[in-house]
Amino acid sequence: MYRFRLKLNLTILGLISGVLLLMGIYFAKVLEQSYMETLSDLLNKEAQLVSEAVHAPEIFYNQSALQERVLRFAQTTEARLTIINNQGGVLLDTNTDAGHMKNHSDRPEFIAALQGNRGEAIRYSTTLGFDMMYIAVPVIQDGRVVGAVRSAMSVENIVQAIHQMWYSLATGLLITLIISSLVSARIAHGITRPIEEITRVAQSITQRQYQSRVKLKASDEIGQLSDAINFMASSLEQQMYEISENQQRLSGVLINMVSGVLFVSEHRRIMLVNPAVEHLLGTSKSELVGKLHIEAGRNFGLSQYIDKCIDTGERVRQEVHIYYPVERILDVNIAPYINVRGEAKGVVTVLHDITEIRRLEKIRSEFVANVSHELRTPITSIKGFTETLLDGAMQDEELCRNFLQIIYDESERLHRLIVEILDLSKIEQKRLSLTPAQVNVTQLVEEVVILVQEHIMRKKHTILLPPCEPIVITTDKDCLQQILLNLVANAVAYTPEGGRISLEINKQDKNILISVHDTGIGIPEADLARIFERFYRVDKARSRDSGGTGLGLAIVKHLCETLHGRIAVQSVEGEGSTFTVTIPVTMTDYR
Repeated sequence: MYRFRLKLNLTILGLISGVLLLMGIYFAKVLEQSYMETLSDLLNKEAQLVSEAVHAPEIFYNQSALQERVLRFAQTTEARLTIINNQGGVLLDTNTDAGHMKNHSDRPEFIAALQGNRGEAIRYSTTLGFDMMYIAVPVIQDGRVVGAVRSAMSVENIVQAIHQMWYSLATGLLITLIISSLVSARIAHGITRPIEEITRVAQSITQRQYQSRVKLKASDEIGQLSDAINFMASSLEQQMYEISENQQRLSGVLINMVSGVLFVSEHRRIMLVNPAVEHLLGTSKSELVGKLHIEAGRNFGLSQYIDKCIDTGERVRQEVHIYYPVERILDVNIAPYINVRGEAKGVVTVLHDITEIRRLEKIRSEFVANVSHELRTPITSIKGFTETLLDGAMQDEELCRNFLQIIYDESERLHRLIVEILDLSKIEQKRLSLTPAQVNVTQLVEEVVILVQEHIMRKKHTILLPPCEPIVITTDKDCLQQILLNLVANAVAYTPEGGRISLEINKQDKNILISVHDTGIGIPEADLARIFERFYRVDKARSRDSGGTGLGLAIVKHLCETLHGRIAVQSVEGEGSTFTVTIPVTMTDYR
């Protein structure tokens, strides 16, 4: 903007200087011409007067009379008077001795005078040493030109006056230029300041400073431009705010989506991913964005469906198995992205992790099969023994009693299975009502041991109880009792005769740890991850003989989660197992 201001200043000064210079030259020429014309008229009149005075023969040819008459006129004028005959000879000159003067027959003014006209010339006088103006008029006697009277005057004063005028003009021009420079600077500043302000705001807008405004109050075109710039800035600020808000919303949605979102351009390069995609594919955003999807995705099936959508422009929905970083099943939805011009510019891929859904479906299927199997076994036994009795076995009292005892045991087992299935369903559906109460855990352990005392004595187990020091917590007593009862019953059932079972209670921060350790058959390492599944048995034959349903540990796990606790197991096959339950000390810790 400084260059524009300087250019504007120089332009204004150039225009002013040019106008002043042209006007000065014009007036100087006019003045010079006026001086010359005035001098010419004056010399012409004097020459005419002298010509009239000396044209008589008795004066023109009489040297003394001529001299007397010419000198009389010379006293009243500053002009130089010269009398010349028709041969060019000088008869008289008021400034110089005529005898020493050259013949003037070649002088242009004399030649014109001999022709009866007025002659005029300006030239340098070698006699006087400066420029002179010469006016010559003819001397006529009886209609014949007998000579000429020449009147001359120096033009040095006129030249000096012209020089003085040029000096004054230059001085005035300099002063005018100084004043004009100040005025033009002020004018240029007044013109460029709004432009500078508008430029500043425009540059600020290009740097995303949309709150900048032009602070000018003018009603001219500059004011209109300022208002337009301000309106544009305000509109841009509002639009960028809306765009930013939309981007924030979109970013927030993408970041917090559980499903993975992947945008692939029409050039088959990944342009956008959300954190869920990084988690599902096990690859960071920096390793995905900008690369070909077939390189970054590491899954041929997924890449094949993306290519199909790009090539055909049709929506694709398929299930894809991926094996890195872990094995997963993904529900893949791929749709083409069409811009406002109707051009296909890529595809949007949405990845849903349905591994857990498929696992639950498999568990449900297995659960139905297991329930059917578990129900069929006692029902088959009851039906078979009942048919046997109806066929006549009931006549044998001892055989009838044995069959009825078996029917009773199987019905008890069937009842126990149904009750545990209903309990597990109630726990999983969060329909189990909790009743917080002060529970002495040490006393509750003793009560649980008493409930299985008969089985302990039958198998001659050694039971080690925790110290009698009371440990009181706030929890649901029935849930905790059912957890302990299942764990102790399992320990008794899977520990051979003469084995040892020990229970420990430890307090740790805001939790208590209840451990049940046995010296039973233990659990193989391969089965440790599945023992809390429904109907899963490590030793199926032995579990069935013990009357177990395969739901006890599943119930224990869900009850621990209901109390916001957890259960862990450590086991060595053939040496025994340790189950540790961790639950909060107070109900408020998990509400």
